[in-house]
Amino acid sequence: MLPAHPIDIDDELAMATSPEQTNGRPPLIEALEVSKYYGGVTALDKVNFSCRPGSIHALIGENGAGKSTLIKILTGVVTPDSGTLKVDGQPASLTSPVDAGQLGIVPVFQELSLLPDLTVAENIFITNPPRNRLGLIDRKAINRQTHQLFDSFGFHHLDPEALITELPLAQRQMVEIATALSRQPRLLILDEGTSALTLRDVKLVFQVLEKMRNENRSVVFISHRMDEIEEIADTITIFRDGRHVGVFPAGTVSHDDMVHMMIGRKLEQVFPDKPTHKMEETPLLAVKDLGWEHLLHDINFSLNQGEILGLGGLDGQGQGELLFALFGVLRNLRGEILIDGQPTKIKSPAAASEAGIGLALIPEDRKTEGLLLPMSVGNNITMSTLDRWARLGILNNRQEKAAIQRMVEQLKIKTASTRIPVGSLSGGNQQKVVIAKWLLTEARILLLYDLTRGIDVGTKQEVYQLMRSLADQGVGILFFSTELPELVGMCDRVLVLYEGKISRELKSDDITEENLVAAALGLKITNVAQAEAQ
Repeated sequence: MLPAHPIDIDDELAMATSPEQTNGRPPLIEALEVSKYYGGVTALDKVNFSCRPGSIHALIGENGAGKSTLIKILTGVVTPDSGTLKVDGQPASLTSPVDAGQLGIVPVFQELSLLPDLTVAENIFITNPPRNRLGLIDRKAINRQTHQLFDSFGFHHLDPEALITELPLAQRQMVEIATALSRQPRLLILDEGTSALTLRDVKLVFQVLEKMRNENRSVVFISHRMDEIEEIADTITIFRDGRHVGVFPAGTVSHDDMVHMMIGRKLEQVFPDKPTHKMEETPLLAVKDLGWEHLLHDINFSLNQGEILGLGGLDGQGQGELLFALFGVLRNLRGEILIDGQPTKIKSPAAASEAGIGLALIPEDRKTEGLLLPMSVGNNITMSTLDRWARLGILNNRQEKAAIQRMVEQLKIKTASTRIPVGSLSGGNQQKVVIAKWLLTEARILLLYDLTRGIDVGTKQEVYQLMRSLADQGVGILFFSTELPELVGMCDRVLVLYEGKISRELKSDDITEENLVAAALGLKITNVAQAEAQ
């Protein structure tokens, strides 16, 4: 039974101090009173966490709550400042990832670790490749063994001989997971490992995780997708502000109470209200018969001033190519792009962001396409607008710092300093830095590529409010999302793509999850219920 009333803080702490049920067996891994500090910032404050054998344990919380810090401690990447780690009930010293790997603890971090210029198979066997009689690397054996590995996981759509750099983000993520699984871990840690995956890929990964559970192996699963957690997890632990505030069996606490525990406040409404008045049709952007190679065909639509126009459909149906085409990334386009009614040739991303055009693209993979991780938070925010703060080649540091601080305050970016590397921030705050960079350009047209992937529910709400506020100021937003509730809750219209074409346009009350799914599958029906009745 779900609790009938919100959980208060005393209830949370009571649940947090209750040990996980292990049926008399010690947990596979356990952290006791673990703390970690970075300068004056407390990343973890006397945290307790355990995962039993044969369990899938979800770890959830806002970005910056301490989840990734705990994972780095459990995998030997960083050492705790205080507290104890135990593996199989025995004290363990994990001073490096090698120590963790020897104990069967294998992570998949948010940041991909693949070498882009090597093949899929070469990445999987990079630490221990099969060799021939002469001691040379046997490439045929690498490809053959990778095929066998993928067959055992059901990852049949992955090509062992493909270069990593040629793969879409979802397939790169699958290769990262396959690499970890190839080590036969006793404990697999997935830190937002499914955030970039398609629905089909998530299903394949879950089948492998369930097999691990049946083999008495364990998984620590970090995700911001509550539907995934409900489907796969046995136990849920919640972190907030570097502390654990709850641990309970999955399905025993309501969504509202979990959100309250994660963010410390009640989330009244996820999505802001849509405009109730009829929107004036003042096209900022129009596309006529747009095509590119075999991936885009006869695309026609317009984006109005102050409109949030969604792009729906299954991932990989041309949505990404459409955004890249509009932003000047792709060459040899067919058809026309019009800005303010005038045919416009957008030859490069730099040209797209010029004042007369005013386009900005927030990409799918913030870490490789949106940010320079070793650079500071501040430098990332102003990298696209440096010419505004310079005169005769000399940078006006005072004006630049003022712009950075304005963006940090407006977007509530949590950072100890704007001078620290942006790579040290949580995923949600990194995404805010990408948004800040493009907001400074004062773009009139925003192209958003799966904007909220891998960020927590509280940050998502802030992003949704920002999107609607920008639209109210006249900005046109073209918004691709793989999450159906976002399209339903945020968009004034939705274009559903199927095999590189717009299969359907949905407006107002027609924007439902059922209609989005039906259109994504190419079904010419009003909703899924009708299909089931036939």
